[in-house]
Amino acid sequence: MSNLGVGIVGLPNVGKSTLFNAITKAGAEAANYPFCTIEPNVGVVPVPDARLEVLHKMYDSKKTTPATVSFVDIAGLVKGASKGEGLGNKFLEHIRQVDAVAHVVRCFEDSNITHVEGGIDPIRDIDIIQTELCLADLEIVEKRIMKLARIAKSGSKEAKAEDEVLRRIKAALDDAKPARSVELSEDDLELIKEMNLLTLKPTLYVANVAEDEVAASEENDFVKKVREFAAGEHAEVVVISARVESEIAELDEEEAKEFLADMGLTESGLDKLIKAAFDLLGLMTFLTAGPDECRAWTIVKGTTAPKAAGKIHTDFERGFIRAEIVSYDDLIAAGSVAAAREKGQVRLEGKDYIMQDGDVTNFRFNV
Repeated sequence: MSNLGVGIVGLPNVGKSTLFNAITKAGAEAANYPFCTIEPNVGVVPVPDARLEVLHKMYDSKKTTPATVSFVDIAGLVKGASKGEGLGNKFLEHIRQVDAVAHVVRCFEDSNITHVEGGIDPIRDIDIIQTELCLADLEIVEKRIMKLARIAKSGSKEAKAEDEVLRRIKAALDDAKPARSVELSEDDLELIKEMNLLTLKPTLYVANVAEDEVAASEENDFVKKVREFAAGEHAEVVVISARVESEIAELDEEEAKEFLADMGLTESGLDKLIKAAFDLLGLMTFLTAGPDECRAWTIVKGTTAPKAAGKIHTDFERGFIRAEIVSYDDLIAAGSVAAAREKGQVRLEGKDYIMQDGDVTNFRFNV
């Protein structure tokens, strides 16, 4: 998994940078893991996972290492970006480099913060950005279709298949609908993978609300509209107050818990966003635990045991024999690996085993 994760996009002045600054501060405070800002606009943050804390106590581990997810702060986009307005092409290029998109929309009134479009209307804002991304993709798709027409003349079956997929996508883009709204098989996606279409990237929506609306965001009419829109795309909505997140980022762990409790919240919006982003990227974690370290390892859903072993060390994959696995829930219920083994809950899995989220794993290998 490259360090390219989720791009934060939105119009100017919707709270993107405030949110991104909270993200990078949260990353910087993660004491056990080396925070890195790869460029000024990339922040890497730990994925909240209560299971690690429990395993840490069970094994009395020297250290704990969480999984991480990367966020990329992408400059505010304006109408006409696909034609080079604002940062235009550079902005679109940055989105091409990420794996998924978190689209921030402003859902609060504040006369002190101007809105580039005059008033607050999250659906109009989503449409502006979606239209620009569709136009940028349309240009690429049309060029490719023209090129394929020449290749198809030679009788290439693959060119014909790709042309068919792209024409379906073009029809959606012409209608200002994203490529992800088109039903595509794994084979279809493989054919157009190299094109890296902007509107094919999985997307979630971040509704940025005022400080005093976080706990009662369900009553916010703007948020309701965003939820309605997202439901039509089968997309998730995470409600946050970027300002509250930036305040929480300044606090230590205990103070942050108190602050959230005072607001009637159990977890920060940022934690929700990090988990949702991890899920959006199609990622999950398996766990390793012992006296030296408890660690969450990031893998793509559907990964086999040997591939997962390779995340720890290439030798583990090369010499893979078996994976000794107990599910986290079974381990905690039993109280120890020995007790889980007595109950027959520790399994030996082979090369074809598909890893499950929360598998506590010990790999056997021979090199």
